[in-house]
Amino acid sequence: QVQLVESGGGLVQPGGSLRLSCTASGFTLDLHAIGWFRQAPGKEREGVSCISSMGGSTYYPDSVKGRFTISRDNAKNTVYLQMNSLKPEDTAVYYCAADDSLYSSGCYDNEYEYAYWGQGTQVTVSS
Repeated sequence: QVQLVESGGGLVQPGGSLRLSCTASGFTLDLHAIGWFRQAPGKEREGVSCISSMGGSTYYPDSVKGRFTISRDNAKNTVYLQMNSLKPEDTAVYYCAADDSLYSSGCYDNEYEYAYWGQGTQVTVSS
């Protein structure tokens, strides 16, 4: 049974940093494309980063480019999202997701490309 678990969320002041983790059981993350998404109250879920299988390519929308970094630690079967220079508008529940294809050469900012989802972790940026 595939299970993704996010952790690392919390309350941080504007300008601060957080590192989110996405850990998997029953699933080898580095064989799959992984996406990070977020959903703020009253808003649609949006992609904030993704990484292809084996880490060959990454994607960031303009809203987080230069502030967020996605990475893998294959030994720990974990994908990270390092978030720096956080802004109040980054406040949301953050989810990681994995596609069900092996050795994806790219990754996707479309949530419908992902088959497996974690339960989410809350990130609140506020003074």
